[in-house]
Amino acid sequence: MSDVNILIAFYSRTGSTEALAKAIAEGAREAGAEVRLRRARDLVGAEIMKKAPGWLENSARMDRDYEAPTEADAEWADGLIFGTPTRFGLVSSELKAYIDTLGGLWFQGKLNGKAGSAFTSTSTTHGGNEITIQSLYTPMAHLGMIIVPTGYADPVMFRAGTPYGASSVSGQTAVPPTADEIEVAKFQGKRVAQVARALKTLKA
Repeated sequence: MSDVNILIAFYSRTGSTEALAKAIAEGAREAGAEVRLRRARDLVGAEIMKKAPGWLENSARMDRDYEAPTEADAEWADGLIFGTPTRFGLVSSELKAYIDTLGGLWFQGKLNGKAGSAFTSTSTTHGGNEITIQSLYTPMAHLGMIIVPTGYADPVMFRAGTPYGASSVSGQTAVPPTADEIEVAKFQGKRVAQVARALKTLKA
C-alpha cells in the first residue's frame, strides 16, 4: 500500500485536459503515490452538448472511464490536483461545482495542510493558461491547502508548461498535448506526490 494518496479531479470536454491528467497520474505513481483520477460531470443536457461536435460522445466515454469526484475522495487524499480547461481565464463551471461541494470538509478543517496544485488547457495561445491555474489557488487557500506550483524545478519547465502548473494549447481541433507538455505534467504529478508525502510525515 502506498504511503501517500493523490486525487486528480478534472473536467475535460475534448480530451486535452484529460491527457494532462493521465500524465500527472503517471508521474505521481512513479513517485510511489496511490492515485484516483476523477472527472467532474457535465452540467448541461444532451441537447446542448450536441451543438458542439464530439462533446456528447467524449462526455459519455469519459463518464464510463472515470468516476465523479466526491467529498470522500478529497478527504482520502493527501494531495489534490485540480484540472480544467480555461473559461475566459477562469475555472470551468463543472470543476467549480465539485469544489463547491467541499464546504463540509472546509468547515471541519479536514483539508488543512494538504498539498494542492492545478493544471489547465486552452484552445488559443495566451488564452488564459496561467491565470486559470492561479484562479484555482484562491479556493485552495480558503480550504487550507499548501499550494504546490511546478516552478522551474526541472529542465523540462524551460520548454513547456508554466511555473504555476502544467498546461497545453489544443487549438480549435483538440490537438493533443506535445511530448514536452506531457513531461511537464508527469513532473507535476511527481512533485506534488513528494510534497504531499513530506507534509503528511510532518503532520504525523
